[in-house]
Order: sequence, then structure tokens, then C-alpha cells
Amino acid sequence: MLRIGLTGGIGAGKSTVARRLVELGAVLVDSDVLARKAVAAGSEGLAAVAREFGPEVIGPDGEMDRPAVGAIVFGDPDALARLNAIVHPRVRELSDELVAGAAVDAIVVQDIPLLVEGGMASSFPLVVVVGVDAELRVHRLVEARGMGEQDARARIAAQADDERRRAVADVWLDNSGSEQDTRERVDALWEQRLVPFEENMRAGRVAPGGPPVLVDPDPSWPEQARRVADRVAAAVGERGRGVEHIGSTAVPGLVAKDVLDLQLGVDSLDDADAVEDALAAAGFPRREGVVADNPKPDDPDPGRWRKRLHGSADPGRRVNLHVRPRSGPGWRYAVAMRDWLRADPAARDEYAALKREAERLYGADPDAARYVGHKEPWFDAVATRMVQWSA
Repeated sequence: MLRIGLTGGIGAGKSTVARRLVELGAVLVDSDVLARKAVAAGSEGLAAVAREFGPEVIGPDGEMDRPAVGAIVFGDPDALARLNAIVHPRVRELSDELVAGAAVDAIVVQDIPLLVEGGMASSFPLVVVVGVDAELRVHRLVEARGMGEQDARARIAAQADDERRRAVADVWLDNSGSEQDTRERVDALWEQRLVPFEENMRAGRVAPGGPPVLVDPDPSWPEQARRVADRVAAAVGERGRGVEHIGSTAVPGLVAKDVLDLQLGVDSLDDADAVEDALAAAGFPRREGVVADNPKPDDPDPGRWRKRLHGSADPGRRVNLHVRPRSGPGWRYAVAMRDWLRADPAARDEYAALKREAERLYGADPDAARYVGHKEPWFDAVATRMVQWSA
């Protein structure tokens, strides 16, 4: 099963995207629908709302008088927090029931308008944000919903802005064009990313890579790495001892394969094994057979370098996740090498030239083994320089 978080601002057209995903085969869990169910006529949720805000919030038909409740909570953060404390736990319970009832091979899309505001992004293996310029959203709200312009602008302003949404978006799905344009974008997302992602998750396998192709530095790599790090940290909980962005994509200005390397700190390899299932459920299955870094030459205790290696099941964002004891030399070496290359432009350029040479020699090798092996002697040769800089 693959769980997708779907969100977007009011007027962005999230329902259009959700509807097409359902047509393609997704299971939809709509938080707005569940929120209505949580406070339906005769429900304990509605009774709790009436106790909190007064019996006048229940209309003559026994349903919640939404305009009356809106008038109370809109512009009053404390009142809104009290309402959310009643509704959100009930919505979460109903949502969990629907997810638990989905098939093992389902792609479950959880439509959550306030996913960003609620800090829920890191609990999903993938987050899709439906994006539309605010002015176009105002126009749609006025024209399609009959909302007053001032009211439309106030509602947009009350939600997270695009900067916050982009920060959590694994996929920014532009819905500013025609409905047909959006359907085509959703179809491509489904076929090229969501279906293979779910298949990889169910099989417990990492998304296949390819030949080692270097690309120019991408300024969005650190932000992408932060999203992955948040997801990893949320998955492992209290067993985690920090997540660091390492490797070439963590060094500004350095050419690299478009693969993020991160390392998760744990207390011991027993803890690394204990979080294996949680990482797999978050989209990071373990790579079989890989248990150790290459120890440095003449190390009297090569076992100190042991680790576990996971990777992303998402074909749209390749990740290597190294799970290492935080107190071990592997953790310290990876961080020190990254920081040295950041601080020493000459060393960075020297390494970039070596990477270009390795790509020229072995860029057609699909498993990248010889590409990696070509670079190892350089790391051994510069270890003394890096250690001196660190000291």
C-alpha cells in the first residue's frame, strides 16, 4: 500500500485532481467528508461542539449550523483551536479506519486541506500539492462559488502560503490551465511515479537506478534532503539520533548524480535493525546484503564501520539512506568529508575532476560499481588532509 498526502489552498482545484486519481484506481480518503461525518446530526462530535460553543450552533434540522460556527471561530485562533480539538481526533479515527480497510496493493490518497498547517507532511511517503496562483484562486472562488472577493481573499490569507506548501511538496501539480491539462498531468504522475512506487513498496525493493550520470548542482537539493530527513525522523521516532544530508549533493557547487545521500544516526546496529520495518513503511526499504562501509586501511577494528543501507522506493526521488551508529567512525567520517569539501574549494574541484573522469570511464556501467571503485583510492589519499582540516 502507498499512502499519498494531497493538499492545496482553497480554490486550487484539489477536488479535480482527487476525482481523476479515483478514476485511475486510487482509494480516496477525503478529510472534508469525514469532518462532516464527525459532527453529523446525532453524533457525539456534534454534542461536544454544542457543549463547547452553545446549543445555538445546532440548526433546526439537527445538523451543525456551519455559518454560525464559522462566525465564532473565524478570526479567533483560540476558538478555532477548541473546535479542532473536537473534530480532528474524530476525523483521524475515521481516516485510520478507511486506510486500514484498503487493499494491500492500494494507492490511498488522503485529501487533507490543512495538511501543511497541521504539520502532517512527514507522515506520508509522498505529498502532492495542487498549486495555483492566488489571484486565479480568488477569481475561481468568486466566479464558481459565488464568494465575495473580500471573503475569498480572507480565506486564502488564513491558510498556509505557497512558500510553506512548496516546502513540503514532493510533487507540485500545476492546476492553472484547463481541466484536460490537469488530467494529463495527473495521468502522467499516476503512471510514471505512483504505480511503480506502490509496486516497489509492496515488494520491499528500492527503485532501480541507472548508469552514473553527473548533473550540474541543483540548488533545491538541500530542500529536498530536508523533506526526506523529516520523513525519516518521523518514521523512526525516539530511536533516531539525527539525520544528516551527506555526500556530493550536500556540497554546494559540486557536480553529482541526482541521488540524495542521507545518514540516520542510531545508538547501535540493533537499533538500526529495529527501525527497518518503520523505514520500509515510510518508503525506504533496506538494500539486501549491504551491511558495512569500506573500513579505512589498517583499521584494527573494521567492524566499527558496519552500517545498514536503505534506499527510496520512489522512482521520482532516488535516495541512499545510510543507517549508522552515531558514535561510530562512519558517521564522523561522512560528516567531516562533507564539511571539508564545503570549506575547501580546491578539494571540491579536485574531487569534481575525479568524478568526471570516473563518469567518462564507467558512465555506461548500469550498477555504478566501477564508478564508485574508481573514486575510493582518492578518499584514502586525502584522508590525512581532511583530518588535519577537521582538527
